[in-house]
Amino acid sequence: MEFHSLEVRQTAVSLLRSGTRNADVARRLNVPLGTVGYWKHKDLAKRGECPGSHNPDCPRCDGSPLDQPAYAYVLGLYLGDGHISHYSRHRVPNLMITCDDRWPGLMDSAEAAVQSVFPSNQVCRVRKIGCHNIKVYSKHLECLFPQHGPGKKHERRIVLEDWQQAIVDAHPWEFIRGLIHSDGCRVTNWTVRNGKRYEYPRYFFTNKSDDIRKLCTDTLAKVGVQWTILARGSDPFNVSIARKASVALMDVHIGPKY
Repeated sequence: MEFHSLEVRQTAVSLLRSGTRNADVARRLNVPLGTVGYWKHKDLAKRGECPGSHNPDCPRCDGSPLDQPAYAYVLGLYLGDGHISHYSRHRVPNLMITCDDRWPGLMDSAEAAVQSVFPSNQVCRVRKIGCHNIKVYSKHLECLFPQHGPGKKHERRIVLEDWQQAIVDAHPWEFIRGLIHSDGCRVTNWTVRNGKRYEYPRYFFTNKSDDIRKLCTDTLAKVGVQWTILARGSDPFNVSIARKASVALMDVHIGPKY
């Protein structure tokens, strides 16, 4: 992981405050664009400004438009690899969705969807070891993600509110795609029959939360995908999709990570 000197950070913040675009600052100082965006967020928060936007519109508070397909996808990502953080030095909470660097296309999809859900806010990528966090600040995160709470998600009850369930019912494949892109995968299994090796594709969704797995399996059933639960030892953490017709249906709507 690359660390930047205090002098570089101060120069970047000075340029940003003068109105220089993030991309121009990144090029001038040879710093990743996501890092520049992160520094800008921190500087705005330090000065008591909303890092995302001065426009506080919220679909839940004042009926602002919500991109429902994008929200269904982001909701799936959040339930898998997302979390909302409150830092004492920030007045505005932030949503972070962790994306593995092995899947740059997935990272692009996640960033675009978060931007669609928060069109007035600035979304950035924060580089970590082997991954990036897709990050956005908003005072209305808990309005849109009421599942947020203290502790780990698998240690507390996770239930969708009626308005969220209505969006998932209207856009089930986007929700499933978010779940698979966060805590799922498409793999190729193999077996030997009569001395001959056979290979076949299979989807998995793995999550410790009974509630989140049930949200996954309930939605899979609604779109006609057959599934089974496979235990890891004594823990039934894995949702398996192996039947040929169901895998084919998943391939049409989801496909492997990329």
